[in-house]
Amino acid sequence: MKRMTALILTFLLLVCAAVPACAGQAVSEEDIWESVEQILVLYGSRGEEAAGEIEERLKELEAKDPAAAEKWREILELWRGEELRVHENVLPDGLPETDELCLVGLGFQLNPDGSMREELIERLKVLKSCAEKYPNALIVCTGGGTAKDRPEATEAGEMAKWLRENGVDSARILVEDRSQTTAQNAIFTLDLLAKQAPQVTKLAIVSSDYHIATGTLLFGAEAILRGDAGIGVISNAAWKAPSGSLPPMFQAGALIELLGDTKTAYDIYFDTYDIHELLPPRSEQ
Repeated sequence: MKRMTALILTFLLLVCAAVPACAGQAVSEEDIWESVEQILVLYGSRGEEAAGEIEERLKELEAKDPAAAEKWREILELWRGEELRVHENVLPDGLPETDELCLVGLGFQLNPDGSMREELIERLKVLKSCAEKYPNALIVCTGGGTAKDRPEATEAGEMAKWLRENGVDSARILVEDRSQTTAQNAIFTLDLLAKQAPQVTKLAIVSSDYHIATGTLLFGAEAILRGDAGIGVISNAAWKAPSGSLPPMFQAGALIELLGDTKTAYDIYFDTYDIHELLPPRSEQ
């Protein structure tokens, strides 16, 4: 474990230990948030080795807020569960043939001049194949502005442009162009679908192969946190990247970002992964 991750875990342990858990005492949202973060960092850093401590913390959380504990137990089960089998290059047969299905193309860091990197173009080729196989499915391109020298360019905007230029009907394409992280992809995409395409109940994630598990976890977790049992990830299609991985601690940071603690999330991101010159949170720019 790297030094920053160890410091984060130590800090959260100390804070949570200081939070009173007496029966009948008022519990704030901050108390809940701190307890959940500790659980996530424990699992992200030590996995099943920390199962006993995690269960103790979940019981403490249950005493504070049973509904929150139930949601986070469900999210942990999703995290611990077997990943969806990664389907290379195109979605499998048997998915819905209607617009209840939405193909979610996850963006990737743009070049400084706003052009797309090879990895994003390869993801788009997979997305196009999926769109051709399921011609009634909606498509969400998700990803905000990450071009240092061309701030008006967005990942989603460039993705949508490429799809249109390569024969995909623009009427099928929704653009989510605010997000800068996978957690934000999930938050803003579900916001967009709730407003513009409430008929969508099934999501298929399109990304690089090493990114599919993280995308599935975050979209599923965000739906659980919203109490939206009507939408979920059912499949995926992936470009097989020559390299890449996302460690569990990175995923813990992403779940913490869903809670709204961007500072801790970004500390974890920068400590655990090469995040392709990821821009800082907007509040810190």
